[in-house]
Amino acid sequence: MRDEPCIRPPQLDAILADAARAEFAMSCEDRTGCLLATLAASKPGGRFLELGTGVGAGAAWLAAGMDPTAHLATVERDQAVQSIARRHLGDDPRITFVTADADAWLTEQETPGRFDFAYVDCRPGKYLRLPDLLALLKPGALYVVDDMLPQATWPKDHQLRVDGFLEQLPEVPNWRATPMRWASGLVVAARI
Repeated sequence: MRDEPCIRPPQLDAILADAARAEFAMSCEDRTGCLLATLAASKPGGRFLELGTGVGAGAAWLAAGMDPTAHLATVERDQAVQSIARRHLGDDPRITFVTADADAWLTEQETPGRFDFAYVDCRPGKYLRLPDLLALLKPGALYVVDDMLPQATWPKDHQLRVDGFLEQLPEVPNWRATPMRWASGLVVAARI
């Protein structure tokens, strides 16, 4: 069995080429993206959240799995990086780009239980403010994080953050989480 995706989003190659030119090395890898698309397909009409747009690789994978009535809000603080995502995905009416710090964005959210799916690829919502992010998820919503295995882009002290996050998983109330030593290291959880 090969675990490489056979169907990739049509914009992905151009997004990754622009990422290479911009020296952005933190896009989700194809196996993670393929799983995102598959899980997104399980939420017809769903409201999706991505914290950490980056150049838009994850958003492209999510959009590839979303149905025509679904909506994705994707948050990124670096406007220059997010401009790559906007250039390639900005014509998709299902996607709203928010240029904001994810921590500040979480502070502004007042409506609990409004998202069906969250993909978190930055510190807020993963290593910081996890309860605030989880409060935004409906029962049955999916939560996905990647990069739980060592990455070349990690700062020296990052392993401690990852270890702390993984250690707290069994104690997080109202969710069921499965850590996976696959792709870049994933956690897939469901809000109970």
